[in-house]
Amino acid sequence: MRKVLLCLLGLVAWVHAADDWIALFPDGAPLGVKSAAVKEEVRQRGEYADGGIRNVAVPAYKIMMPPPEKRTGAGVVIFPGGGYTALAMGHEGYDYAKWMVQRGLVAMIVKYRVSDNPAFALQFPLPLLDARCAIRTMRAHAKKWGVDPNKVGVMGSSAGGHLTAMTATLHKKSFKDEQWHMEYSCRPDFAILVYPVIGMNSPWMHKGSQVRLLGEAASEELKDLVSAHQQVDADTPPCFLIHAADDKVVSLRNSTEFTAACAEKGVAVVCHVYAHGGHGFGLKGKKDSVIWPKRLEEWLISRELTPLVDVP
Repeated sequence: MRKVLLCLLGLVAWVHAADDWIALFPDGAPLGVKSAAVKEEVRQRGEYADGGIRNVAVPAYKIMMPPPEKRTGAGVVIFPGGGYTALAMGHEGYDYAKWMVQRGLVAMIVKYRVSDNPAFALQFPLPLLDARCAIRTMRAHAKKWGVDPNKVGVMGSSAGGHLTAMTATLHKKSFKDEQWHMEYSCRPDFAILVYPVIGMNSPWMHKGSQVRLLGEAASEELKDLVSAHQQVDADTPPCFLIHAADDKVVSLRNSTEFTAACAEKGVAVVCHVYAHGGHGFGLKGKKDSVIWPKRLEEWLISRELTPLVDVP
């Protein structure tokens, strides 16, 4: 009976999302489908009522802030992973945001457009337009939120890491119908990539992310454009990467190719590779990778984005 009950709970775990997010585009997202055609669903994950979200047609954000006296002036925009199919809001969204807030950074969690249904047409460039708008939105509210507009960074895991990498490498490219907060730059000042998807045209790519983002019939030109390691240039912001060598979902090559491209272009880059961790571990890590948040904290201190503080 217990097994049957658990199975039934699993079947109803996805429910309609609560309307407690702030819309990124108050007048409607550019190039999007009508939101009524897409039923957004959320899933309880641990302590978070919306720890997982899928079928996102209305991009939105939440802000988490330290007390005013604790703010360092830095802000970070967070893109959870999920293979461009869903969003792992719990361990790759809220957990990161709380960790950043403890260290004095203002954190924005972004619910960007994704779906496992190609009929909804929520593919490239829509997730990137959402990410760029989120960066601009933080700069637009910088004074109110206590953020230095020159210290606005991005952070993402897995497919969210790919979105992060695109914001860092495609910020000079223009897209049709972008219209919200266009007076502000969409270039991040730093980028944190956690077991990221990077390549979209290589044997080591994550095929699921490629298909969800680009569709089954994407051109080679488009695949090249969104292969972030091929788009790195001298204006790519400083980057911090971590990856586990035993990741069987997103190959380590994604991080090493991106790191090598940064080094070749003179971009300040740090990459930590751990023997153990697998994929999707968030802040926890596994075996030798459990220490990775400490390495990130050291990097933030070195970039003067957070002071040396005694926090968990």
